[in-house]
Amino acid sequence: MTDKTHAPHAAEDAGTPPSPTALPDRGLLRWEVVCVLALSLGAAAVSAIISFAGVLTAPGSLAEQTASLVNPRADARPWLDLSRQVYALAFSLAPVLLVAYLMRRSGESSRTIGFDVRRPGFDLGTGAALAALIGAGGLAVYVVSWNLGLTLTVVPSTLDGNWWDVPVLVLQAAKNGVLEEVIVVGYLLHRLGQLGWAPWKAVLASSVLRAFYHLYQGVGMFFGNLVMGLVFGWFYLRYGRVMPLVVAHTVIDIVAFVGSVYLIGRIDWLPF
Repeated sequence: MTDKTHAPHAAEDAGTPPSPTALPDRGLLRWEVVCVLALSLGAAAVSAIISFAGVLTAPGSLAEQTASLVNPRADARPWLDLSRQVYALAFSLAPVLLVAYLMRRSGESSRTIGFDVRRPGFDLGTGAALAALIGAGGLAVYVVSWNLGLTLTVVPSTLDGNWWDVPVLVLQAAKNGVLEEVIVVGYLLHRLGQLGWAPWKAVLASSVLRAFYHLYQGVGMFFGNLVMGLVFGWFYLRYGRVMPLVVAHTVIDIVAFVGSVYLIGRIDWLPF
């Protein structure tokens, strides 16, 4: 990462250029990255690997097994279920707050990685275009890999048909967009750049991490998310903004989550 990507935003946000001594030494910075990932998507990657090992050792092919993404948290008790859904959504964003705090402490801010609302037209427009590109490609990869027996049957939602299902699914999609793109693209690429990593190596590491925490869905989606990570990483290096990626990811997941409620079982070529 070059100074052109992040330093102007930090200076604009703080009013004066951040002091180079604000950053901890490289050893502490490495530990910071490890701790953030251990509390968020690094842990999710380990969990996904364990889940995939369980899938491989279970009877039946991958396509005969199911991966559910959003599930009830209190059967037959809608208000308790809703409370637990909202609680889980809110606290799952704690690592994003931690990242914002750590960057502020090092003389930067969330604006350093383009996580702000200063350019709504650009963010929404490019985010929608990325969502169309990645969403269409991801759907194709899922259907083809499922038919080849390389991917589990992904059930985006198993909620019970409550009045609040769609709002919760939309919030879940937004949570995924914020959590994944802020941490795995914006924060991770920024910090790896400060640690001296070459941009392409940082993007590759970010993309491999993204692929691994989706491994529970199967081999096909592992490679689909690897490509998504490469595209998103290139975009971030090119424009220095993570917000369009948050928009794109949120739109993709809204279509997947909410669309599954109305389309799965009604369209012949969609696995269910």
